[in-house]
Amino acid sequence: MNRGRLITIEGIDGAGKTTLAAGLLEALLARGIEVELLREPGGVPAAERIRELVMDPNLHVAARTEALLYAGARAQLVEEAIEPRLSRGTWLLLDRFIDSSLAYQGAGRRLGIDAVRAINEFAIRTAWPDRTLLLLIDPRLGRSRSRSRTAAPDRLERERDDFFERTVHAYLELWSQDPERIRKIDAGDPPEEVLAAALRELADLL
Repeated sequence: MNRGRLITIEGIDGAGKTTLAAGLLEALLARGIEVELLREPGGVPAAERIRELVMDPNLHVAARTEALLYAGARAQLVEEAIEPRLSRGTWLLLDRFIDSSLAYQGAGRRLGIDAVRAINEFAIRTAWPDRTLLLLIDPRLGRSRSRSRTAAPDRLERERDDFFERTVHAYLELWSQDPERIRKIDAGDPPEEVLAAALRELADLL
């Protein structure tokens, strides 16, 4: 049995990751691919407990603690859900994964991309994405979209503009280092065009 594919969707808050993930799920199922959508952090009970901690805007969580909590949730998701499904040949769509920590904690929190990469490589082991779709959007537009949601902003969404500027710069740096895996998509386009662009970037895997 062929191993499944791990497709991750990255970008700052408000870039449209959730919308694209839902569209891709429907499109891949229509092509007869066995595929599941998981969220991150979360996706399994222990990781969902960690999600509650890192998302709670009323908690003070130090930057290093935050990075370790994300890596811990990721390790549990890999152990309990990602590796078993990939081994069975199932494709997985993930709304965020390791690149989020490299950009948000490594650059946004100024912990250093290499330091955050080390703990996350330990967490995910061999579960590297086969393809990462990076949704790029002006941070101001992304924040405007995030503020329009009915849910209260989480801890990360409450950060200042310079935090998100560092995060976007880090995403671009990661893309420049690995353009074969990470594919840029203009998230300012209409959702149907973003979905079409994403499918083009997955064509070689399909």
